[in-house]
Amino acid sequence: MSKLYVFGIGGTGARVLKSLSFLLAAGVRCKSSSVIPMLIDPDAANGDVNKTVDILQRYQSVREKLSFDGETSNEFFKTPIQPLNKNCRINIQDSKKKFKEFIDYQDLDKKNKALISLLFSKKNLESDLEVGFKGNPNMGSVVLNQFNTSEDFENFASSFSQGDRIFIISSIFGGTGAAGFPLLLKNIRSASPSLSNHSLLQRAPVGAVSVLPYFGVQKDDESEIEKSTFISKTKAALRYYEYGVNDSVNSMYYLGDKLVKDYKNNEGSVSQENDAHFIELASALAILDFANDTDVSSNKVKEFGVENETPSITFNDLGDETKLNLVKPLSKYYFFHLYLKNRLRSNLGADFAKNLKIKEPFLNEDFYRKLSKFNDYFWQWLQQMSNNQRGFAPYTMSSTQDIFDGIKGFKAHKGFLEKTKDYERITAFLNKEAKKMNTSNSIENRFLEVFYGTTDKLMADKYKL
Repeated sequence: MSKLYVFGIGGTGARVLKSLSFLLAAGVRCKSSSVIPMLIDPDAANGDVNKTVDILQRYQSVREKLSFDGETSNEFFKTPIQPLNKNCRINIQDSKKKFKEFIDYQDLDKKNKALISLLFSKKNLESDLEVGFKGNPNMGSVVLNQFNTSEDFENFASSFSQGDRIFIISSIFGGTGAAGFPLLLKNIRSASPSLSNHSLLQRAPVGAVSVLPYFGVQKDDESEIEKSTFISKTKAALRYYEYGVNDSVNSMYYLGDKLVKDYKNNEGSVSQENDAHFIELASALAILDFANDTDVSSNKVKEFGVENETPSITFNDLGDETKLNLVKPLSKYYFFHLYLKNRLRSNLGADFAKNLKIKEPFLNEDFYRKLSKFNDYFWQWLQQMSNNQRGFAPYTMSSTQDIFDGIKGFKAHKGFLEKTKDYERITAFLNKEAKKMNTSNSIENRFLEVFYGTTDKLMADKYKL
């Protein structure tokens, strides 16, 4: 199988990679041998980017403790996420300067300064690049044009092999994504002969998702980001993509939404943390569609649709194929998280815990602590999507009802002679599953194996899936 390099450009790129990590943790199918995430954003303190880096690092730490062989049924965390460097980023040189310093404005002659004044406003020139491009792709196209000379980009080229694929995530209505996507694509398709594997890069299968406006920002006279410009920027970029981008991409995905929510107007840095959104989940599904596609030799343009366009989407509002790909793995991980969060610590005396040799110290070890924090991020992701516009709310997110009534639109089957319910039912299944475990495996492998097998049987028992 081939590696899949995923470039996440800007805040939207980071949030889509976050969604992808949760889908892979749940075991949603991915045919790539590994996923290599590469974040591109000059805003070193961007809250969305840094949260995604933490999630990716925790995924990697959990995955490193697991083994997957012919005897392993567990598919939680099955796909390796293997960044090329610790921070998962391609570093942008000189990103701590003001834009005018970056272009050496002071050293230009009078005529060139006059030309620059036509292309960039005074605010543009005074902008601090450390917090990104503030919705200005004209600035981004100048700054990002040099990332192909960075050491991180060279490492990417060196690690690229025959059969590997590339996927690029960007928004089309902002600054970093709108500027970064065509430049990155150009640098791949016309890779310099000085780069290792340049010919492989030039011919590589490339997929991309370009995210159209799906949120707005509140009016702020002090901010350079203005919601009213999103549509005009999108139209201009789409026109350019039609002639200058689409033919260079094997699979091009377009996603957007007319139902938008206005976020607080944050230009960047730690305060930029947008709530998770269904469009980001759909974009992550586009990545997996590309990874699993057996034929990427021709140029395709794809869109994403739902069966029912409602303000709050559930599994039954999705198209049949999307529903089939999502409902079982995501729900298994949903039950896995709930049991760990609400019952595991109080059930360490149960038979499954004894068989697995799960005791209190295990819950304080690095593996479990990183897994728990990753799961907290997963739960926050579900909560934010369910409350957003457009919302994705397949679960009730309530702790006051029977756990098996939590999947909206799915009625849990209750056997006539069923003696246990709710969390007790899960414990009973765990006890049965743990008896079959190979005790020679590591405790981390046994732990994930038992919970994966248990949730798999629960989905069959309760929902006939």
